[in-house]
Amino acid sequence: MSEIIKKFFVFSGERKRTIKKGIVMAIINSFFQAMQIMALYVVLQGIVDKNVTVGTAWTSFGIMLISTVGGIVTKNMSTMAETKGSFFMCADKRTQIGDRMKYMPMGYFNDNSLGAITATVTSTMEDIQDVAPRVMDKTIHGLVHAIVITIMLLFFDWRMGLIILGGILLFLAVNNMMQKKSQGVSPARVAAQASLVGAILEYVQGMSVVRSFNLASNANKTIDRSINECEKQNVSLEVTFIPFMFLQTVLLKWVSVLIVIASISFYLAGTMELSICLMMMISAFIIYTQLETAGSMSALLRSIDLSMDRVNAINETPIMDKEGKIIKPNNYTIKGEHISFSYDKRKIIDDVSFTIKQGTTTAIIGPSGGGKTTLCNLITRFWDVDRGNITLGGIDIKNYTLDSLLLNFSMVFQNVYLFNDTIANNIKFGKPEATLEEIRKAAKKACCDDFIMALPNGYDTVISESGSTISGGERQRISIARAILKDAPIIILDEATANVDPENEMQLQIAIEELTKNKTIIMIAHRLKTVQNANQILVVENGKIVQRGKHQELLNEGGIYSDFISRREKSVGWKLGK
Repeated sequence: MSEIIKKFFVFSGERKRTIKKGIVMAIINSFFQAMQIMALYVVLQGIVDKNVTVGTAWTSFGIMLISTVGGIVTKNMSTMAETKGSFFMCADKRTQIGDRMKYMPMGYFNDNSLGAITATVTSTMEDIQDVAPRVMDKTIHGLVHAIVITIMLLFFDWRMGLIILGGILLFLAVNNMMQKKSQGVSPARVAAQASLVGAILEYVQGMSVVRSFNLASNANKTIDRSINECEKQNVSLEVTFIPFMFLQTVLLKWVSVLIVIASISFYLAGTMELSICLMMMISAFIIYTQLETAGSMSALLRSIDLSMDRVNAINETPIMDKEGKIIKPNNYTIKGEHISFSYDKRKIIDDVSFTIKQGTTTAIIGPSGGGKTTLCNLITRFWDVDRGNITLGGIDIKNYTLDSLLLNFSMVFQNVYLFNDTIANNIKFGKPEATLEEIRKAAKKACCDDFIMALPNGYDTVISESGSTISGGERQRISIARAILKDAPIIILDEATANVDPENEMQLQIAIEELTKNKTIIMIAHRLKTVQNANQILVVENGKIVQRGKHQELLNEGGIYSDFISRREKSVGWKLGK
């Protein structure tokens, strides 16, 4: 228990002081509550001595007033501090995770499902935010409350103090057994919660596939299984804890009864005053009330421990930006020297070398799965090469901070992702400080100002997540406007026009021409007109550059490129028969 409490304070980071303040107030609250025993003793002493006076009443009332007012004030301060501390602690952690993810290798997102990551920053963090402070408060408060009263009663009779202390030690022994038992069941509960979030996300994101293939019943079964597993693990956790919680409660009740019996015995033996005996008998039923609550709440400590571990696992994932410096290159020539890269022991790029000169256009073509996109991802350092090195302006890209490296690149992908925000903010993503005038200027160059202004709220129109409320061509032009606004010297086009309908293609070509003026261009493409004018064509197959040169040179050479062009020409000339 103590190790988990220590870990929680380390986890709380900058908010540790606020949370500790809340716990200190809870401890002070215990002292105010313990004063009620003093008020009780004053009255009992007066009754036994047959000397109850107005002074006795006022003394008892004064102590109770201080106890009540002090208890209310400290309880309020404790609750406010713990609530504020836990909320901002989790807000800080979510921000840290978001910031850290920007610098993680992309392989992390392949190894960890979206559901697991989402569950960590949502349900797992909610557990920590809502449950952890309350568990810590009740657990620490319950122990402190019992100890404070024990110390107070020790001054009246050391024998009773030892009996009460024995009850506390028995409680801790059973609680320790419960914590050890929870190690076996808590991980399954946390995993089940993550699995449920993942199943729901998968169902929502794949709704179009579910509907088109009439798989609703199958998808529902997957979610039902996840829900049932989550229910099963939660019930299993509770069933595991019930015997221990029952034993804790029974032990404390037995010790309370023992206190009553011992008090009467000591009084009858003449070794305890009647007033103290009566006070001990009454106190027996309030000494352990807070400790019983602590026992039931402490059952959740192991789940909180695992939740903190899941969050810490993300925040401890190695990042790619440790040694980087903010660098502005003197030129934008890119060189790769004998680079190799593997993913899951499968070699994707195999001993590749290339030079992309500043101000030139390089087209990368080749069979699907050959390594074209991976090559671009290595150039922008989404992943690190296993061997060899890539330089920008003669400087190894590992020497740059990721932010200063990516300032030199604008990317337009085949599958455009837009955020659930206004169109203006989606375009401004390329330059956060941009004015509306700059945004519109970029949009006009990208041929999307007209359709944006036709929308109900123009640039303030909020589009849905991933931009599903507008067409594919419109999404693509917005992404190009974003890249134009960024105005980076190197442009990477990853099959940017592959899935665009003919109506949008002409406007997209105009937008791309505007984007690529006076830039260094790297394009992954299959269309003849997008590659034939390139200064350099790299043909990639099975992770190797098997051909390189200009259009006519590669045609004369034959091989993969010549076959590629031949197939494209045949497809263009294809017609329906009568």
